[in-house]
Amino acid sequence: MVRLCSALLLMFITAVNLVLLTQIENMKTFHLGDTITLHCTFSSGHSSYFYWFKQAVGESPQSIMSIYSHSIDPLLYGEFQGDQRFAIQKNSTSMMLTISNAKLADGGFYYCCTRSYEQIIFENKIFLKYEGLPTTNRYFSLQLVSDSVQPGDSVTLQCTIVTESCAGEHSVYWFKHGSGESLPGVIYTNGNRSDKCEKSPEAGSPTRSCIYSLPKRNLNLSDAGTYYCAVAMCGEILFGNGTKLEITGIDQENQSSPLVLGLAISNILCVIIIIILIYVQKTRIQRNTHQWFSTTPHSEVQYQLYYYYILLYE
Repeated sequence: MVRLCSALLLMFITAVNLVLLTQIENMKTFHLGDTITLHCTFSSGHSSYFYWFKQAVGESPQSIMSIYSHSIDPLLYGEFQGDQRFAIQKNSTSMMLTISNAKLADGGFYYCCTRSYEQIIFENKIFLKYEGLPTTNRYFSLQLVSDSVQPGDSVTLQCTIVTESCAGEHSVYWFKHGSGESLPGVIYTNGNRSDKCEKSPEAGSPTRSCIYSLPKRNLNLSDAGTYYCAVAMCGEILFGNGTKLEITGIDQENQSSPLVLGLAISNILCVIIIIILIYVQKTRIQRNTHQWFSTTPHSEVQYQLYYYYILLYE
């Protein structure tokens, strides 16, 4: 009887103190530097604490902050401590999490929840998605600055990108795809970053143009191929279409590889040495045979045998 009364009392307390949470959006997109506001509304009820959690894709949830129902000062946890970009506002029916100067790492799932006695209520998660820059606001080109490219010449590859202005460093990567290679290989990272950036002359336009250069000096046949430029900026990596560098003035089909030429010369030398050794050995045998005939008496049969022996080796 006592257990039944306790169970009924617990059910009554839970029903009375039940707080219903509602998140207005299921997904929200952002750009770098944006100010993001996540809303969480709740019905009237008796609840002790409210929480915000973040879960990056593929990782475990992390506590961002908690706030007591009768307080206005939140308590931040872990890596969010001291991060002034995160702020919370709360009233009697809603709680808003504000993230200022948004970064790429801010993307992920966000949850709001409440704790009342022994009960914790989670609302459906909201996914914060980094949208990046619209493709219509940028273009990318890679060009070769040269009239004629021959062995020994020098050229400069230029990579030009027009995009929206954004804070942060730009990392530049150069790739080369030579003939006969299955995949392009990195030949230069953070190359000659002249950072020749100019803002658009149009008033109020957020776009700017940047030029990155890669000098190539004393060209040879191995430098021929297709060159690509990649720029990591604003949380994205932008790839160019590539430009083909052709070296003229030498018929590549008639050029012998140094390795093949070296093998041919070594084979010829081996044949010459073998012929010389055979000749020396044959001369030595003939000389010893004639010397033996002149100093030693032999029968007629022995003379005939030695005669055939000499004919065989001549």
